[in-house]
Amino acid sequence: MNPPYQITPEILKLIASVSEKLGQINAKYLDKPSVKLRKENQIKTIHSSLSIEGNTLTTDQITALLDKKRVIGPEKDVNEVLNAINVYQRLNSFNPTSSTSFLKAHKMLMNGLITDNGKYRTSGVGIVSGNQMTHMAPPSENVSYLMNDLFDFLKESNEIALIKSCVFHYEMEFIHPFMDGNGRMGRLWQTLLLMQDYPVFEFIPFENIIHKTQNEYYQALSASDKLGASTPFIEYMLQVINNALHIMLESSPQILSAEDRLRYFVQRCKPEFSRKDYLSVFKEISTATASRDLKLGIELGMFEKEGDKIKTIYRMP
Repeated sequence: MNPPYQITPEILKLIASVSEKLGQINAKYLDKPSVKLRKENQIKTIHSSLSIEGNTLTTDQITALLDKKRVIGPEKDVNEVLNAINVYQRLNSFNPTSSTSFLKAHKMLMNGLITDNGKYRTSGVGIVSGNQMTHMAPPSENVSYLMNDLFDFLKESNEIALIKSCVFHYEMEFIHPFMDGNGRMGRLWQTLLLMQDYPVFEFIPFENIIHKTQNEYYQALSASDKLGASTPFIEYMLQVINNALHIMLESSPQILSAEDRLRYFVQRCKPEFSRKDYLSVFKEISTATASRDLKLGIELGMFEKEGDKIKTIYRMP
């Protein structure tokens, strides 16, 4: 049985916005962000995800650890960062629909931090805020089959990855399968699930937005608990993803050659297209640049031209 949630007008609106931005990012970066940008975003991801859990290291200290330099800081915080670097540098080695892979990632992420890393909890756990119990997780004897059901949902559901990843993130937080490390595992696994369909999510630090909106993050979890469905959390996370994509689009432009753009475009274009179609993919270039690109495409034999001025049409050979 699928976990409960509803597709609201807000969710549909956000999916459309996210999908449009993903197309723009793929066109801007040609699916390959620069090495510098990839490193910067990995540092932001690790810093934000661990800061939510109380880690005190700065981005400069995390950069130093990533460069294999020594830093001065609490031993636990340094270990957390080293573990996270180890995991995030091996993202492509994990299978997001495998519970075995899930436990392996937790074992690596929590290495040296807890004694039962890589194992589901065997005792009860609750989340306390101040003097108030905000969430009582299911009994420990239910954890294994609840997580198996959740992984069955990942394997069998035809739902799109944007929704499926949000549902998994919420349901995993609700089950709270580990004694510690649940939050960072939820965010890590959502990244992996999104990467299956959208590889660019390896380089998009949406955890940075969660870090800046922690109150809303916990409110969305609480609202979903009260509703008995992950709908509020899906809406929150899609807004987070949408904002993260917007920030990436606004970041310093990737330098692409005309030939880079042309080769990207011809792999995805219709048999017949116009300059306007070309500009709809590469929104950041001018009409003059688009005309020069298309002239080069003709010279390279990528497509042919018919008509003149505003009536010009380009056709694939």
